[in-house]
Amino acid sequence: MPLHLQIVTPERLAYEDDVDMVLVPGIDGELGILPHHTPLVSLLGVGELTIRKSGSEETFAIAGGFLQVRPDKVVVMAETADLASEIDLETAQRARADAERALESGGDGADLSAARAELQRALVRIRVAERRHREGPRSRG
Repeated sequence: MPLHLQIVTPERLAYEDDVDMVLVPGIDGELGILPHHTPLVSLLGVGELTIRKSGSEETFAIAGGFLQVRPDKVVVMAETADLASEIDLETAQRARADAERALESGGDGADLSAARAELQRALVRIRVAERRHREGPRSRG
């Protein structure tokens, strides 16, 4: 039985297909999910989500949200989900610089919290984009 994966954000359906395995960043570490996984609901962290299907891998940079796992279906409801091949590295680096400037300038607690969150999202986008650029599209075979 295949594992059906949906990755949704508030703006769009980012991915939907049957997969062999999915690795997701939980708030307490990475979770590996295979078909027939025990049902669970978990908070997502900020990090890389890796999809393994037919000997190849695709990677998303995701930030926050929830994960619902059923034996035959995984639904990732993320605040953001960016496919590695679609990440603009220059834009991500500008976002990192903007967030770092905001942190350096101080401000109130809400501004600092938003800047820290944006910095974390920018850093994961950069990491995912740079790895894809270095390694190229990954296939396992």
